[in-house]
Amino acid sequence: MTVPLTYLGIHLAFLVPPILILGWLAFRRDRVWWGVRPLSGLGAMIVLAVPYTTPFTNRLIPAGVWWYGEGAVLATVWHTPIEEYLFFVLQPILTALWLFHVRPTADRPLAIPRTHRLLGVAGGLAIAVVGLVLLDDTATYYLGWLFLWAGPVLAVQWGFGSTYLWDVRRSLLVAVAVPTLYLWFVDRIAIELGVWVISDTYTTGYALLGLPIEEALFFLVTNLFIVQGITMYIWVLERIDGVSAWTNASPRFPTVSDDQ
Repeated sequence: MTVPLTYLGIHLAFLVPPILILGWLAFRRDRVWWGVRPLSGLGAMIVLAVPYTTPFTNRLIPAGVWWYGEGAVLATVWHTPIEEYLFFVLQPILTALWLFHVRPTADRPLAIPRTHRLLGVAGGLAIAVVGLVLLDDTATYYLGWLFLWAGPVLAVQWGFGSTYLWDVRRSLLVAVAVPTLYLWFVDRIAIELGVWVISDTYTTGYALLGLPIEEALFFLVTNLFIVQGITMYIWVLERIDGVSAWTNASPRFPTVSDDQ
């Protein structure tokens, strides 16, 4: 049976409109991140996201972890639909544009305690190790690959800037939570419509707000990648330039902080 809405239709109905609205608001408003720094940070996230996520989906799709409904996709490259590759671009744009309005910022130098760096790396690597262990069970196959795939990125991000990320934790929570909840909503609609189907065999059977826990964690983790990456990117550029977000006179950069 042909699905009532295609994967491209999901993009056009649920991703493109909020991207256009958030982009227009970011361009019009003063108290947002805009310009070369945040937009180049977004560009860097997209450049990293596409090649890093491509092997992940091309490993799990042919394994039968998920598949797509009849007529839901236009074509595939390798084992992944072209709409999925488009999602690798659209999700960072959506999440980043929301982040630009939230503007997590704290006045902290790049130097952070070595212990914090080691704990950050250890935390990310621990997630990867848990993922490796979970691969031994069919029911945790999707979860295992998700943890194994996410762990190295989190290790790098937390190892580099865990202290700074903790300083901006309240704004970070808002920046991650809103697009994650929205994408949970979109994912659940797509699953209900049969645009894609998540295997019962390779998942735990646990759900969060009606969504398979693996899918919920995927969007949470990927939005963490984007928000943490761009936030630290801007932090590094500000410190290199000797510009404090507290004293920067430009209206296109934030003037408030989480911790003070």
